[in-house]
Amino acid sequence: MDRAELMRMGLEGLSQHRLRSILTMLGVIFGVASVIAMLAIGEGAKREALKKFKALGVNNIIVRDKNLSDTELEEVRAKFSSGLSIADADAIRDIVPSAVYVAPQTEHEIDAKRNDKSIKVTLIGVDNAYQTIFDAHLASGHFLTLDHHKRELRVCVLGADAARELFPIDEPLGKQVKLDDQWFEVVAVMASKALFTETVGELAARNLNQDIYIPLSSFLRRFSKKKVLASQIDQLTVQVTDSDRLLEASAVIRRILTRRHHNNEDFDIVVPFELLKQEEHERQIYNMVLGSIAAISLLVGGIGIMNIMLATVLERTREIGIRRALGAKQREIMSQFLIEAVGLSLIGGLVGVFLGVGMALFIDAIADFKTVISPLSVIASFGLSGIVGILSGTFPARRAARVNPIEALRYE
Repeated sequence: MDRAELMRMGLEGLSQHRLRSILTMLGVIFGVASVIAMLAIGEGAKREALKKFKALGVNNIIVRDKNLSDTELEEVRAKFSSGLSIADADAIRDIVPSAVYVAPQTEHEIDAKRNDKSIKVTLIGVDNAYQTIFDAHLASGHFLTLDHHKRELRVCVLGADAARELFPIDEPLGKQVKLDDQWFEVVAVMASKALFTETVGELAARNLNQDIYIPLSSFLRRFSKKKVLASQIDQLTVQVTDSDRLLEASAVIRRILTRRHHNNEDFDIVVPFELLKQEEHERQIYNMVLGSIAAISLLVGGIGIMNIMLATVLERTREIGIRRALGAKQREIMSQFLIEAVGLSLIGGLVGVFLGVGMALFIDAIADFKTVISPLSVIASFGLSGIVGILSGTFPARRAARVNPIEALRYE
């Protein structure tokens, strides 16, 4: 008997009991689907994390002013610390040899107005190094220059959403917007950003597209902080030459600031690259847990196939005896039952692939989350279903092949 004939007989065996075959395949279907959906979610989360860490800069060290209460601020100021300042930025620039750029910035929640339109925005004062450090892309115009900073000009760069809301129809470049009670000229519009920013030691959601940027010198002259004792600036971002020197540079920066702030811990230092590695490690554990659950589903599916095939062998004992009496060899009997087991698993795997891809696309459509379907995960999941079929079908097939022909003919 050739292979084509064995294949035909194996598939006929499945088609004769369609309902039983479908129920048997369910374990494999859900196992494969869960593997694909889980990997798509994991890959989507990974890319989203890379995007937000890239926005912070993988070679950057971020120093944030601590959010202290009025009482705590009074205590710190009494201990001769004036908080983060431009002088701190100059000190880091002079002392840390691996620091390529040092960008101070400060921020304030204000109202931005144009005509009868008013929106809440975060006003951020930055210098010309900001664009280089954060690799900020523009949709139009030119970013703030050193000349803007030196001359304390009233110019601004709008975030993507701020520009869209203030100028729904008009081109914003060259137009005036009112920031609190002062008019600023729009010189550029930012490209859309990932909606994340840095907080103390972690990442938190914030709409960065609602920010408006002005020269730091203009900010310090024209806008006052809400707290009387607030630090001069809110953040220092230091870009070092390479990621291997991040921890060394951050330790040096901490010593510099601790000394300059008279041993007051009124600042926090965050290294996005280290947070990225920590998050990647946590995600690997998460993926391993989900992968184990999916593997259990496949294992249950394989056990189901084995049970059904063992029952099929018992059910078809007389048929096996007749075929052996007519000259069928043991390997032909074994091949037929193995084909049926693998067929169940592969068909279930194929259905599981479509279901898993559908689940990933469904999550992508209804949730505010991007899933990424990897061709490798689809191939691996489908291949795994074939392996499950082989492993779960081998024992029943060998048992069928070893049935004694004489006893099988007498079996009722």
